[in-house]
Amino acid sequence: MTNEIETWTQDEESGFFEYLDDLRESGITNMYGAAPYLMGAFWIEDGKMAQAVLSKWMRTFGKRHPR
Repeated sequence: MTNEIETWTQDEESGFFEYLDDLRESGITNMYGAAPYLMGAFWIEDGKMAQAVLSKWMRTFGKRHPR
């Protein structure tokens, strides 16, 4: 459980997660360093928000991509 306050909509989250999935598949970066890519792709100015999105993407990856 985290103390992150989600300030994004479900539609935004879907876009963020799709982007992060594609970024992961591309192999361009280690996903621990993906926040700056997320910030650039979506014009997110708040690094803490980008880290929160990335953290949620990581925590929920297995549920969204079952083996």
